[in-house]
Amino acid sequence: MNRLVTISDEFVINRIYRIRGKKVMLDRDLAEMYGVQTRRLNEQVKRNLRRFPSDFMFQLTEKELDDWKSQNATSNKEKMGLRKLPYAFTEQGVAMLSSVLNSYTAIDVNIQIIRIFTRIREVLLTHQGLLLKMEKLEKRLLSQEDKSRKHESDIQNVFKVLKQLISKEQEPGNPIGFKQKSK
Repeated sequence: MNRLVTISDEFVINRIYRIRGKKVMLDRDLAEMYGVQTRRLNEQVKRNLRRFPSDFMFQLTEKELDDWKSQNATSNKEKMGLRKLPYAFTEQGVAMLSSVLNSYTAIDVNIQIIRIFTRIREVLLTHQGLLLKMEKLEKRLLSQEDKSRKHESDIQNVFKVLKQLISKEQEPGNPIGFKQKSK
């Protein structure tokens, strides 16, 4: 019997973390979505370790776990559930999970997760051009700012001289014009 599982995209997206510079999902979150216990998910992975090289899955270190907890403001209740260092699965690792977890729920959820990873990558690629243009604009602005700093002292000197000229009392000078000779 094929049971359709619906998990909101937001639910999945909120469980994608950046660890070691990679977008990953933790074993406990995946197990929750697949409807299995974390230890059962990890047992299946360990039985099929050859399918999960280090770029597909890795175990967090104590420091990474502490950083993750602090960045995500994990509550004490959630921390207590982490007796062992969790495994982190990259997009490829999540895709590989579908080959070791055979329930309909796992397959449906896995398809949904892979689609979300794909959409995230597409959004990043779409906005990459915009990001490049913004970086170019930023460089131009910084360049203009540097040029204006170079000329700033010259401009200040011009204003200083102008102020001195305006504030000085005009000394009577020789009148300009023709003088008529008296006869």
